[in-house]
Amino acid sequence: MVSLMTHFRIREAASLLGVSDDTIRRWAAEGILTLSRDDSGHQVVPGTELAERAQAIAADPGEDEILRSARNRFVGLVTAVRIEGLMAQVEVQSGPHRIVSLMSAEAAQELALEVGSKAVAVTKATMMIIEAERTDSR
Repeated sequence: MVSLMTHFRIREAASLLGVSDDTIRRWAAEGILTLSRDDSGHQVVPGTELAERAQAIAADPGEDEILRSARNRFVGLVTAVRIEGLMAQVEVQSGPHRIVSLMSAEAAQELALEVGSKAVAVTKATMMIIEAERTDSR
């Protein structure tokens, strides 16, 4: 049975990594992930292995000439561009993440941002809020 560490059912593990349930099962068959059973008999994956796999499959920032101090890069598709006066609001969908950015209208036009174009949202913040689900052990 499963130890006290965090485990995720296959469907949730797949959702967290942005892959299909079948991919999780294939990775388990290839020895990349370990499947065990929880108290209900459902197959689960250790959260620590998912974290390692998430880092391994993270989008490579590429071999560009620019070095950045920011590590939070979200590659995605532009889903909305709203320009009003001097300001623009741009929305990028990166996997399950929706990023909204406010910028000058001039910047949005110079970047030629339009719905369906590829974009990278880069963030650097001095404060980040982290949420976690409440468990019985807390």
